[in-house]
Amino acid sequence: MPKDDRTQTGTPRVPPAPVTASPASATAPPVSATAPPVSATAPPAPATVPPAHVPEPRDPHGPSRERGPGDGAGGGYRAVFRVREFRAVFAAHLLSLLGVTVSELALTVLVYDLTGSPLLSALTFALGFLPYVVGGTLFAGVADRYPARRVLVVCDLVCACCVALMVLPGTPVGALLALRCAVAAVAPVFTGTRTAALTDILGEGDLYVLGRSLLRIVSQSALLAGFGAGGILLTALSPRGAITVTAGTFCCSALLLRLGTAARPARSAAAGEGGGTLLRDSLAGARTVLADRRIRALLLLFWVPAFFVVAPEALAAPYADAIGAGPAALGLLMCAMAVGHIGAELWAGSALTPRTRSRIVLPVAALGLLPLTLYASRPGMVLALAALALAGAGAAYVIGLDQWFLDAVPEALRGRAMTLLTAGLMTVQGLGMALAGLAAEFFPVHQVVTASGAAGTLCTLLVVREVRAVRTRPGEQRSGTEGRDGTERHMTSG
Repeated sequence: MPKDDRTQTGTPRVPPAPVTASPASATAPPVSATAPPVSATAPPAPATVPPAHVPEPRDPHGPSRERGPGDGAGGGYRAVFRVREFRAVFAAHLLSLLGVTVSELALTVLVYDLTGSPLLSALTFALGFLPYVVGGTLFAGVADRYPARRVLVVCDLVCACCVALMVLPGTPVGALLALRCAVAAVAPVFTGTRTAALTDILGEGDLYVLGRSLLRIVSQSALLAGFGAGGILLTALSPRGAITVTAGTFCCSALLLRLGTAARPARSAAAGEGGGTLLRDSLAGARTVLADRRIRALLLLFWVPAFFVVAPEALAAPYADAIGAGPAALGLLMCAMAVGHIGAELWAGSALTPRTRSRIVLPVAALGLLPLTLYASRPGMVLALAALALAGAGAAYVIGLDQWFLDAVPEALRGRAMTLLTAGLMTVQGLGMALAGLAAEFFPVHQVVTASGAAGTLCTLLVVREVRAVRTRPGEQRSGTEGRDGTERHMTSG
């Protein structure tokens, strides 16, 4: 999704600011408050024979932890960083995010410089969302058919090549937009593969949940730092020069993943499901995932709040103008939701136990959009910032939802399910921003945001009801890591 948002030498000419949606970092499906979900494949142990404690064979490619104090569930985020492979994944994620964010800004400015068209400039940014549904549906099978490390490295190199072509002086605008689409189509495959690979690196318990949380927090932070860094970079380099920097970040990310992670076999090959064409495999995987009522309900719990929560960010510029606020106020409106999300998720990950994080998923998801209804009073800056920060904090329910989703998806489908989750999440955010902008053509901005909060709360309550209807019955226990451990939004997504 690299974009060149810088103008030519001299004072940068900045087009209308692109609107970004807070990556909802992929969330995890809710589980019962009293018991973790039951594996679909593990039969219950016979009632008359107590299960013997048989130690599991050690996976030579499993979590590569450096043993130390606080290792395991009690170590919090520090325990995650003790895993060598995760440190490589984290560093690669950080590089990719910063590069993509800078390139998005730079490519938007470059297209505006070449065409002078605000529409094409805005379209350049929107193209970062739309191809997700294509890549996430048609290419999802890649995540399970091929070894994860190979997929991740190839995705980074494909993106680096696309960005390198953008840098060429003779590249026409149409080709720039096509290359932008290509990078965006690769993104859900990369993100889904990486998310599934985290279960091999961190296991399926609390370390996985905290690792996903850290990647989400980095994604949110990149919105705050990336555009600022891009603006500074564009004062020193041309838009094409800034895009060149992005190509370097993709190459460095590929190198980190190649040297810092272990080689593991493909999931579908290990499960004996390697036949069929890629397209057929991808579509069949999507049908299988969506046919499961519980998985489908959990996907909706990821997607529905994300669809509505982007409205105030999409309309931040017109709202700032409506209340007579300046450019500095606009920046605060754009950042408030991300700040609330980061603070709440850090607190939930470090202060709450896995069981408590599981218990709060449904109530926090149900109430998370209500703060947006404060826009009904056409608030000033202070109240608007408070409403946005609270709405952002509501997104912290996903830290518990991550574990639910992992437990609900069979391992052989995990890569395809994670890819579909990412694709859907980015697509609904893009649609949500577009529909919010369309509604604001006919109604005042504060009414549109208020309606988003009210309608979003109602729709989320319906999804919560469905999740509760299909959740695990009390007393059932899934075998595997959750039982032993006691546990119950590429390249831009966590």
